[in-house]
Amino acid sequence: MAVTLSTNDTPSDGPSGGPARPLPWTQKGFVQRTRDGSATVDFVFSGIDGFVRHRTGRHAALLAHYGFLSVFPLLAVMTTVLGFVLENAKGIRTRIVDSAFSNLPFIGEQIQSDPSQIHGNALVLVAGLATALWAGTKCFVAAQNGMNDIWEVPEQDRPNLAKSRGRALIAICFVGLAQIASATVTGIVAISGVSWLNRILLVLAAIAINIGVLLEAYRVLTARPLNRRQLLPGAIGAGIGFSVLQLIGTTIVQRAIRSSTAVYGNFATVIALLSWLTMHAVVALLGVEANAALDRRQGRDARTPAH
Repeated sequence: MAVTLSTNDTPSDGPSGGPARPLPWTQKGFVQRTRDGSATVDFVFSGIDGFVRHRTGRHAALLAHYGFLSVFPLLAVMTTVLGFVLENAKGIRTRIVDSAFSNLPFIGEQIQSDPSQIHGNALVLVAGLATALWAGTKCFVAAQNGMNDIWEVPEQDRPNLAKSRGRALIAICFVGLAQIASATVTGIVAISGVSWLNRILLVLAAIAINIGVLLEAYRVLTARPLNRRQLLPGAIGAGIGFSVLQLIGTTIVQRAIRSSTAVYGNFATVIALLSWLTMHAVVALLGVEANAALDRRQGRDARTPAH
């Protein structure tokens, strides 16, 4: 008679093939006794075990890589759009030179020195949008792979090429819009002159936006059927982390751009941007790991007979 084992306790060769065997040291001696005595400690060790087994750090690096690749085509798009806007519009040109656009990395110096040299180009616009869309799609496909590895979804149960790209495009739409809204809110918070009460309300609004978008992203990008209750704890933690990173990142980048030199400022901006994207990717996937660890804990509790 065949016996079907739970997905929480079936060993496998690796993340893409389904559930993997826990790390031996997390289930031996003092560590196991400590885990048995505290649900919090058990959750922490389960998360560490999952982070290593699911290669979450590698998935985060891949997410940051494709996110970074999508930034520069978007800068090219912004530059060519500015070229169209600045053409034969001296009044707008003067306002843009005096605005925050002149502090943008890579193109800010050109805006300050001679904005008339920035021209619109339809070919650059189309190529930039296409490249940004490609990189963004690859980024969210990598996110799907990471989340499916964390939830230990077997390879045969994962979406095919067309479905995974479709899910990625859906995620690009609502995640992109939500992140623009959240970044705008946190950017306003970083501006001096805003009252403390309004700052607190804006921060809470940014956190709520981040939690909501992460909750839906976790659901859409994971092949395993999951309800929002299973995904909410990680979404709350990652949403708060996102808001902190956005607030700190906005402040640091603004100061770095103002104080950077023409030569080394661009290098510092690239390093800061890549680090910032990596931290976002790690925080997002840690939220998934937290949800998976809680689910494993609940699965073990359900199988343990009551005394």
